Amino acid sequence: MPFYMSPEQTMRDKGDYARKGVARSRSSVALQYSGGILMVTPNISSVLHKISEIYDRIAFAAVGRYNEYEALRKAGVTYADVTGYQFDRGDVTARGLANWYAQALGANASEPAGKPYEVELVVAEVGVKPDGDQIYRISWDGSVSDEPGFVAFGGQADQVAGALKERFSDGMSLTEALGAALAALAAPAAAASGANASNGSQPELTAANLEVAILDRARAHRTFRRLQGPRLEELITESRAATAADTAEAEPEAEEAQEPSSDDPPTGPSSAGDGIPK
Repeated sequence: MPFYMSPEQTMRDKGDYARKGVARSRSSVALQYSGGILMVTPNISSVLHKISEIYDRIAFAAVGRYNEYEALRKAGVTYADVTGYQFDRGDVTARGLANWYAQALGANASEPAGKPYEVELVVAEVGVKPDGDQIYRISWDGSVSDEPGFVAFGGQADQVAGALKERFSDGMSLTEALGAALAALAAPAAAASGANASNGSQPELTAANLEVAILDRARAHRTFRRLQGPRLEELITESRAATAADTAEAEPEAEEAQEPSSDDPPTGPSSAGDGIPK
């Protein structure tokens, strides 16, 4: 007698399987800054990239199983090249790529006997002006979301996104954007340290274990550029110095706000009691 499983249960099991695979990866972020789009992800490898160029003004970032998202990246490059050759280079857009990836992932997820991809993708396109920037997030089941401003994906994405939301603002410089990204990526480890949970804590994010790339709005043709070596170390140092300076300025303001005015009359007895003079 053949074994039967309802479609709802099948998709639920596939979703749990794919989400667990994505959650085992380290979180990544992509965010706008005044000069383009910044992408940052922890990665100790210098050759197995999580962030890559797709086309002139379009970049690709992924988390999850490397062999799966690398195959998707190559397929996306082929799609973009063929579309640009058949029609026009301007017809290759992040929205078109996101829709293509959504169809491919959705078709794979709906296969009864197929294994879902354990991946989460981001496709970003830098515009001529900031209001033309586009960031799309594509999940394992083909669902697409438009992410204005910034996105965190993979690993503990909700916690990283919450920390990034507090630090993100329009018109940030590259140094400020990198500082916000590093602080957000370090948020899960900071929370774990605060809860006295040493297991699962992440090492300090340095130039040696980070992969950083930008889509540079000022470039006319190929806008993708990797940041590495001395240039990345310099940016990390500047961003952390700026963050420390902002924290130091905020602390005196908080202390002044808590200090009562000396002209105010006392409001009650300083020691515990019933408040009645003896």
